Amino acid sequence: MTIPEAARARAAAYVITTAEGGNLHLERLRTRAADFDPATRDRLLAGAMVPASWYLQAQRFRRWYHDRVMELFTRVDILLAPATPCAAPPIGQQSMVLDGVEMLVRPNIGIFTQPLSLIGLPIVAVPVQRSGALPIGVQVVAAPGREDLVLRVAAELEALGVCTAPVASAREGNL
Repeated sequence: MTIPEAARARAAAYVITTAEGGNLHLERLRTRAADFDPATRDRLLAGAMVPASWYLQAQRFRRWYHDRVMELFTRVDILLAPATPCAAPPIGQQSMVLDGVEMLVRPNIGIFTQPLSLIGLPIVAVPVQRSGALPIGVQVVAAPGREDLVLRVAAELEALGVCTAPVASAREGNL
């Protein structure tokens, strides 16, 4: 089963969150810009300048995308999807290689979570253990109002030993 238009959903999520974040913090950016991390400040300033027409189009797409994903839940109760495109990179690592392309970690680690969080689905991300390697994140996703299902599946995965609490990776100096 494929989630339709995930790349467009990620783009819409980026437009919406940058525009809303820029708007939310605009007064503080004007009066206390030095209080922000430079990379965060630059993203918020860029978001404050997103044209309204882009924001409105992203919101229209969001509604269409929501309806398409809801159609998937007429056939299944739970979706399992990758949460991250790779194992957790060490804290401070700036770039990663995906499909042979070097890209920045910070804006791309959520490549698989943004399309689903855009439409407000209940999601639990679990670290799936791999023999001799750092865990990789998997999303347990359900229809709106079905938090009970994602929590039940996540608990079952933990009981089966498929995943563990994310604290272990944090102790090892990874995200």
